[in-house]
Amino acid sequence: MENQLKYSQTNENSKLNITKVGPKTSLLFFRIISFFLVFLIWELAGRSDISIAFPPFSKVFLAFIEMILSGEFVEAYADSLPPLLIGLLITVVGGVIIGVSVGLVRSAEWFIMPLLIIFQTAPVSALIPMLTYIYGISDTSKIVAIVILGMPLVALNSYKGIQSTNPSLLEMSASFLASRTNTIIFVILPSAQKMIFAGLRLGISGAFIGIVLAELLITPTGIGDLITYNRFIARYDKMFATIVSILAIAGLTLSLMRVFEDWLFPKEKN
Repeated sequence: MENQLKYSQTNENSKLNITKVGPKTSLLFFRIISFFLVFLIWELAGRSDISIAFPPFSKVFLAFIEMILSGEFVEAYADSLPPLLIGLLITVVGGVIIGVSVGLVRSAEWFIMPLLIIFQTAPVSALIPMLTYIYGISDTSKIVAIVILGMPLVALNSYKGIQSTNPSLLEMSASFLASRTNTIIFVILPSAQKMIFAGLRLGISGAFIGIVLAELLITPTGIGDLITYNRFIARYDKMFATIVSILAIAGLTLSLMRVFEDWLFPKEKN
């Protein structure tokens, strides 16, 4: 009887451990499998005769290691990171301030919302070369391109977060005679936090797109120039390795953003 009780307790404990660890482990497992499948398909497609400009993944990986050891990535990102970080700072801070202001002030909504919608829907990337005529070939052009592509996404999501505040929470706040400032700080902003952070992630993605487009179309420097140069000399393995490095850094940045969001706003455990 005692052995049966011990056996049942062991089974229950193992089930609890599986329940606790299972979802995270399975998620990691499926991510690894998905990456493996992508790289496998890439390798097979690269080894077929699709195009000489599409090398297999193994060749791209070797070029990636070569560019790290040779310092090519360090030199390119040394030119790209300063304007990227400045543009990201302006995008994040400015986008949140504009979005929250538009969501709280009716007159600001009437004036600014049409501009944000235009910048979101219009082919803004086609306007980036025009920045050369205004700011010339400089880091300022890169920063403006980042802000143009990223800030509307942050602002619109922040606005939607403010607008999606539960009306019952606002009514409860009014019933307790809370001031407008306290209502914004303790009711509206916490309610909008998910949408705001979703906008920040979109803004970060837009910023990376902006810096690459700016360096491809405006300034022959940085990581964009590395793509153009390797394409020009037919080093397609290095060209794809550069693109992979951009995707890796962008993905890592978004993952750190998610970790920071989970730390700042921990989910309640049942």
